[in-house]
Amino acid sequence: MFTGLIETTGSVLRLETRGESARLELETPADFAGELALGESVAVNGCCLTVTGVEAGCRVSFDLLAQTLRVTSLGDLGVGSLVNLERAMGVGDRFGGHFVQGHVDATVRVTDWSAVGQDHRLEVDLSGVEDAVVLAKGSICLDGISLTAAEVGNGRVVCWIIPHTLERTHLRGMEIGRRMNVEFDMLGKYVRELMRQSSS
Repeated sequence: MFTGLIETTGSVLRLETRGESARLELETPADFAGELALGESVAVNGCCLTVTGVEAGCRVSFDLLAQTLRVTSLGDLGVGSLVNLERAMGVGDRFGGHFVQGHVDATVRVTDWSAVGQDHRLEVDLSGVEDAVVLAKGSICLDGISLTAAEVGNGRVVCWIIPHTLERTHLRGMEIGRRMNVEFDMLGKYVRELMRQSSS
C-alpha cells in the first residue's frame, strides 16, 4: 500500500528485454537505495514492483512481468528517463495522500501540459478507458502521484500541479503526448463494484 506522495526520483540505467518480460535497473539517491531490502515493494511511476537487486549503493533492479509491460507505460522508458519512486507505507506513518495500491488500471495520454502563473495545468485523456472512476475534487493517481481531479468531463481530467510537486517528481520533464499510468481511487472502485452486484 502506498500514499501517492513521491519520495524521490530515479533515472533509468537499463531496461533489458528478457523474452516477454524485462529487467529494469535504476540509479536512485544513495539514501533511498540504502534503505531498501530484497523483496521490498516500491512504486515506480505508480507500479508496485519488487526489489530484486541493490548494488553499488545506488543501483536498484526490478523484474517486470509480461503483464506489467502490457498494462503500464514502463516499457516506454529509455536510458535516462526519470521515474517517480515511493516505498510502501510503514505502520504508524502519517498518511498524507490517498490509498494507492500500485495496481495500474490503464495508461492515458497527456493532452495539455502548460505553465499558468507559478503552477502547471496537466490534462489527460480518459476517453478510451473503460470503467474510469473519477469524481471532481476526488483523488486520482498519475504515475504514482496522488493528485486532485480539479476538472472532470468530456473524457478529460485536469489536475493542477504546484511548484513543490513539480520539483519533487518527474513532471519537470513532462511533455504532451506522453503516456502516464493511472490508478483510480480504490474506494470509488469498491463502491462501483458493490453497485454492480446489487443491481445484478
